[in-house]
Amino acid sequence: MTSLDKPTDQRNADQDADSRAVTEAALFEAFGGVRGMVETVLPGLLFVTIFTVNKDLHMSAIAALAVSLVLVVVRLVMKDTVKHAFSGVFGVAFGVVFAMMTGNAKDFYLPGMLYTLGLALAYIITTLAGVPLIGLILGPVFKENLSWRTRNPGRKTAYAKASWAWGLILLAKCAILFPLYWWADTTQFGWVLVALKIPPFLLAVYLTWVFLAKAPPPIDVFAEMEAAEKAEEERKKAATRGHDA
Repeated sequence: MTSLDKPTDQRNADQDADSRAVTEAALFEAFGGVRGMVETVLPGLLFVTIFTVNKDLHMSAIAALAVSLVLVVVRLVMKDTVKHAFSGVFGVAFGVVFAMMTGNAKDFYLPGMLYTLGLALAYIITTLAGVPLIGLILGPVFKENLSWRTRNPGRKTAYAKASWAWGLILLAKCAILFPLYWWADTTQFGWVLVALKIPPFLLAVYLTWVFLAKAPPPIDVFAEMEAAEKAEEERKKAATRGHDA
């Protein structure tokens, strides 16, 4: 039985399933999946664990930076994408510099907190400006680039909802962490921060999946360009044959 022979309800169900699968794959690629989460959590977890045991800022910072570098090397050896691991290295390096300069172990987490706050504001501001950030991030992954802005209003709405979700979730995270930064000790603060690494992220990714799974399918602009190039080649060949005749 071909897809045309199937009942309409069955075809729609198959299309919805395909859309969900594509969305899941794109989100997995964009946000790094389980491995990306491990690379995000591990350096901070190692830092707070060592600091909890011996209160040694230098040893904790060096260990966190070392494990970040190891994660990058592992990805390079496996010829895997390194963008998530590299971003982790830069984040840890900034944290180490801050902590070493001030002598305050809590400052290891400050650059990441400021980045989270800036990212939350970026999600909200870009959405208000009509170019939601999550669409800019996922557009190339879905091979639609910016076609959703003018040609696919349903997806633009979904991207706006998802960006609002990311912005508000990250702002809520900041609302918890910044007060703790001032009055909690380093050990307490570090464990709370580690505990808040994954759950808000998973919630934002899940809501993004919900919004996009219900949205119209993306417009594959790369396929359109290839089709246009092929049509132009055929036109030129036809014109050449007509001229020779």
